[in-house]
Amino acid sequence: MVDNSFQSFRRPPEAPVFTPTEEEFADPLGYIAKIRPIAEKIGLCKIKPPPDWQPPFAVDVEKFTFTPRIQRLNELDATSRMKLNFLDQLAKFWELQGCSLKIPHVDRKLVDLYTLYKLVEEEGGMDQINRERRWSRIATRMHYPSKQVGTTLRAHYEKILYPFYVFKKGDIFDSEKYKKEDEIKEEEDEEDDEYKPSGQDYKSHGIAAKTAAGGFRRKSKKERMIKEEVQPDCQFSQFSTDNPDEELDIDYNVNSELKKLQFYGAGPKAAVPGQDEKPKLPKNKMKMRDKFVDPTAYTGIDFYLCHMCKRGDGDEYMLLCDGCDDAFHTYCLIPPLAEVPKGDWRCPKCVKQVCSKPLEPYGFDQSKREYTLQSFGEHADQFKSNYFNMPVHMVPLSQVEGEFWRLVSSIEEDVCVQYGADIHAMEMGSGFPTKQTSDLFPEDEEYINSGWNLNNLPILEQSVLCHINADISGMKVPWCYVGMCFSAFCWHNEDHWSYSINYLHWGEPKTWYGVPGGCADQFEAAMKSRAPDLFEQSPDLLHQLTTTMNPNVLMDLGVPIVRADQHAGEFMVTFPRSYHAGFNQGYNFAEAVNFCTADWLPMGRLCVEHYRILHRQCVFSHEELVCKMAADPDGLDLVVAAKTYQDLLVIAEKEKVLRKKLLDRGTIEAEREAFELLPDDERQCDYCKTTCFLSAVTCSCAANKIVCVNHAENLCHCDPKNHVLRFRYTLD
Repeated sequence: MVDNSFQSFRRPPEAPVFTPTEEEFADPLGYIAKIRPIAEKIGLCKIKPPPDWQPPFAVDVEKFTFTPRIQRLNELDATSRMKLNFLDQLAKFWELQGCSLKIPHVDRKLVDLYTLYKLVEEEGGMDQINRERRWSRIATRMHYPSKQVGTTLRAHYEKILYPFYVFKKGDIFDSEKYKKEDEIKEEEDEEDDEYKPSGQDYKSHGIAAKTAAGGFRRKSKKERMIKEEVQPDCQFSQFSTDNPDEELDIDYNVNSELKKLQFYGAGPKAAVPGQDEKPKLPKNKMKMRDKFVDPTAYTGIDFYLCHMCKRGDGDEYMLLCDGCDDAFHTYCLIPPLAEVPKGDWRCPKCVKQVCSKPLEPYGFDQSKREYTLQSFGEHADQFKSNYFNMPVHMVPLSQVEGEFWRLVSSIEEDVCVQYGADIHAMEMGSGFPTKQTSDLFPEDEEYINSGWNLNNLPILEQSVLCHINADISGMKVPWCYVGMCFSAFCWHNEDHWSYSINYLHWGEPKTWYGVPGGCADQFEAAMKSRAPDLFEQSPDLLHQLTTTMNPNVLMDLGVPIVRADQHAGEFMVTFPRSYHAGFNQGYNFAEAVNFCTADWLPMGRLCVEHYRILHRQCVFSHEELVCKMAADPDGLDLVVAAKTYQDLLVIAEKEKVLRKKLLDRGTIEAEREAFELLPDDERQCDYCKTTCFLSAVTCSCAANKIVCVNHAENLCHCDPKNHVLRFRYTLD
């Protein structure tokens, strides 16, 4: 269950740090292979170059411009985002019924409505908690010091969350069931010593008597039909403190997140079930009409029948939906409305239509301003010095780290930062010198051809990516990153589960967290267990690079995690399938790229199978890469050649089985196809999105549709005899 309180951050163990000699440093991929038996079990490591290896910063500072992405810290965290999504939906639910949502306070803190809602579900629901008098347990689980807070939490739940629960559960039209629950609830209230309402402002069920005139209110059906201008009806003093009768005035403009959710009113106004008896009406529930109103003005009222009770009386309490014009008595709704809400009102059916719409995938907004390195640096330093009220380099790394994880877990504090991420080195220039770099000192030219230059490392002889002709941005071509304090990179592993290497050119440190590749499944399961709602909405959430989670939460679930502070002039290397995340301590400039050594080949093949299950597109065809290397054995390093041969045997054996299965289904026609000549988007499996190379299946009924041999049955409804196998190589 979600923890309602933020504990001080516990630093994970430190990642290993390696300091190669000059001789070892001369062979980058050879050295990484040497430390792999140790570092791969950890997930990531730091490499400190020899002291005299100091490449110049080759970026043209005046021409380097970028538009950063905006990161709202509490939206990065999976748990916080679930809470905000919940509050968005809750606010929309009340807004559609003419009410505005207000977050109540308990013990001078905003109540975590999401946690309260989930805890009540976990404990068996409101009725069971009432029967067993377990609200004090709810208060304890929400980390409130006093068990007496349970009474207040119960009141808040019944008033704000229970109507939403009934709506979500789908019991909004089951009036008989609700009446039975209402009778049980009334009996429990008489016997329950723990819950003692202290006033009439909070009403749990029933219809509240009308009060004295107050502010503007929404018109009832009767008033709308006779077009009578009414005086304000009533003001509701909804509580937001420990005492339901005490009004707390809060400035919600201080928090932009609350402002966004429109937490303006004093609770969901007029949408709260009350404790009072129903109003003293005649037996037919029809309130006496105003004797001063011309009776002819009521012509047409009886054309409207309540959608629940199918009666047309009680017109003073009849509401017309602003969405579909269906009519409802306020006291027939489930839960009943205390009075006619002001503003537009939607019936349960229309509310469901709006609230059931799937959420849009979460993504970062782009800043409206373009920055240079100088202007962004000024912005970054000013932000950090103002935030911590001290010079930027005087703030301890541990203090920034603890504050970062506190902020991402808080829905009350909305801190926004900017991050210049994924800046293409081919467009803006690499931080490392290249042959195109001008005005280099003679002693700096050695760095142009250095294997540790990230423009060179991915295409070294021992890296299999050198056999891919295309310039894959981010994998073969480096990306640059300009960070500021708190800007973050969320949990992810690399495309095709490849290695990655990151060099910090200059600036304040970058803090990293890593998980061993062998524990990736355990990590994913832990993330899903803590954020089930998000993964239900977006099964590929971890591929979107937009979600983080406190390492302490993951560690408590048994996930092994290490950390590291990367300083200027240091490399960080992540290993295949290792999940990693982190944030920047302040203004800095980093550069990163992927690489794949021979030992990666089996992992790369497994990754494509994993992508196939998730229906995720590949960056390149793994089969094509292996076949291309196998076609030129003389051009391969000896170790790479051996690994390529082993991987090719596995691929060929699987292909043989799949083609046999296709033949057994009745597909006998076959044509040779040079898949490498087709654009990737024209050879993508229509079902699983993998990039086809060795084979594919087509049908004349859909000329532009293609599937891989794994999913031939998903091609069309035609007889398999009409299908055509397209193959690149024979199996001989």
